Amino acid sequence: MVAPRHPSISSTSSTIVHEPVEHLPVASEKADPFEVTLDLDDPARPQNWSRVKRWYLTGVAGSLVLNATFASSAPSGILLDLIAEFGMARLVGVLTISLFVAGYCVGPLLWGPLSEQYGRRPIFLIAFGVYACFQIGGALARSTAQVLVFRFLGGTFAAAPLTNSGALISDLWDARTRGKALALFTLAPFAGPALGPTVAGYINVSGTSWRWVFWILSIFAGVCFLMIVFTVPETYVPVLLVHKAKRLRKETGDPRYFAPMEREKLGAAEHVERIVAKPFKVLFREPVLIAITLYMSFVYGCIYLLFEAFPIVFTVGHRFNAGASGLMFLPILIGGVIGVIGYLVIFDPRYAAAVEKYAPEPVPPEFRLEMALFAAPAFCVAFCWFGWTSFPSISFWAPMLAGGLMGFAIVWIFLPLFNYIIDTYLFIAASALAANTIVRSVFGAVFPLFANQMFEGLGPRWASSVLGFVALIMIPIPFVLIKFGPTLRARSKHAPS
Repeated sequence: MVAPRHPSISSTSSTIVHEPVEHLPVASEKADPFEVTLDLDDPARPQNWSRVKRWYLTGVAGSLVLNATFASSAPSGILLDLIAEFGMARLVGVLTISLFVAGYCVGPLLWGPLSEQYGRRPIFLIAFGVYACFQIGGALARSTAQVLVFRFLGGTFAAAPLTNSGALISDLWDARTRGKALALFTLAPFAGPALGPTVAGYINVSGTSWRWVFWILSIFAGVCFLMIVFTVPETYVPVLLVHKAKRLRKETGDPRYFAPMEREKLGAAEHVERIVAKPFKVLFREPVLIAITLYMSFVYGCIYLLFEAFPIVFTVGHRFNAGASGLMFLPILIGGVIGVIGYLVIFDPRYAAAVEKYAPEPVPPEFRLEMALFAAPAFCVAFCWFGWTSFPSISFWAPMLAGGLMGFAIVWIFLPLFNYIIDTYLFIAASALAANTIVRSVFGAVFPLFANQMFEGLGPRWASSVLGFVALIMIPIPFVLIKFGPTLRARSKHAPS
């Protein structure tokens, strides 16, 4: 019997990478006549569903991630109300953001492997249903402890769409058509954090209770949960094969029909090693992966640091109310949209041409890094621009527009570096991405905790300059990888030659 090679699964901000669908067993490959398979042109295979259905499910996947990331930042707009209600210190109030993002560190270790074992749909249903309940818990909380516990648990269960929505997209689109779907999907993890402070800020300004922020999160989560219940089918092919095998055994009465997954048995120790240990073994043995992970984690941490920095500049400095201050985050989203459009218009056609040029060999991973050569300096410039135009005497348009450059640079940093990891660590990309996601989430959870002290102690000018200087130090990373990447990959124990 031909042993199946199951798609590799791991979390990123929201994307899972799979081995190409051609690696799954098809009818022509099987050695056992009772092994259940799906032909490449089988209508039951998700990649053969209609384009309308696949784009709809891609949109649903994006909505789930938008929901989760929107929830991560929403309390920033009602932080003062929470402090007044429960008498908590400001640092404890910031934990409402940090603990939610800390849940992203735990969630990927659970939801990715569980979806690999039981399929996408049941994990979405269970995790999102529980996540919605924790939002209701936040709305009804009566103490600081309850708010913080519900936030951490909510973040843990919110990691399910972050982990598995990208997996669903990879189930629907093959390697040749996946690029556009993933590029558009990339917006969701950045749109949510940008929209959260705006919505919460205007709830605060309207005089409505802060609890309505959590009620809105609950309603949004409930709508998404119903979308999963009624419109999201199972898309993971190995699990679909299990369903088909069970149906054939029932219809024919012949117990010999089986799916490849039903013959795989892993012990508890193997499960723990695969889920927890392997990602970090890969990370600490690969200097290239360490450098990329530190860079992406720093950028990700800066996104959540802005939830403390922007109020100091716009609420305190320019005397904006919470609603208007929330609007200052929208240029980050707009910059991200421009970044995705630039990718689709400029880079995607170039990569398609490179595929033809290098065929039948794969395109060198370093080709992906062209975008980062422009984005790395832009990210550094954006923070210096933001900091040194943050004087109250200068129009708010100046620091606000710096956010647009940040959003553009973030997308053009994340897309190439993420794809470089996939292309470089092809067969262990799942473990490489899992380690990257966990470290990135740690940075996202920690940065808000020192942001207020940093921006108040140093002032917005020098605090932003410090971040700009760190970004400056990291600018050489994509340049070094382009020049020395092939050599480093040749020496790697994990990168295929």
